[in-house]
Amino acid sequence: MPLPSFDPETGYLPMGEHTAPWAEVVDRFGWNPVRRSLLDGLFDALTLLGEAGCCRVWLNGSFVTAKDEPDDFDAVWDHDGVDETTLDPIFFDLAEGRRAQKMRFGGELFPNWTNLSSDSLFSDFFQHDRYRRRKGIVVLDPREVQQ
Repeated sequence: MPLPSFDPETGYLPMGEHTAPWAEVVDRFGWNPVRRSLLDGLFDALTLLGEAGCCRVWLNGSFVTAKDEPDDFDAVWDHDGVDETTLDPIFFDLAEGRRAQKMRFGGELFPNWTNLSSDSLFSDFFQHDRYRRRKGIVVLDPREVQQ
């Protein structure tokens, strides 16, 4: 099933987890040069995660909204089944506001651990905006990402 339309009032996807293949994410969210650049960095990150055995990434933030030029993307990766010995250590570097990740990929990638401020997994926490309104999130399988 294709990704649903943005809510015209909020610019968000409807609440819930929306699974999509990489090609659809590129078509849906890569409508300008800023967004395509962010997709390039996301592709690199997803490729590394997929090679380490990650089978699920939740894509979030203003990147999966109607915002024309988001500053970055936010993502959460499922650590179940991941061979952490082969995974680039940058995925565990959350220092300085995830500075190294932003420099390399253009976005932030969190392991799906418990967010201490909300006491919920990041994959659940990211399905709310800063006002605690529910919103949609995109789910990808990084093992299936192809350019």
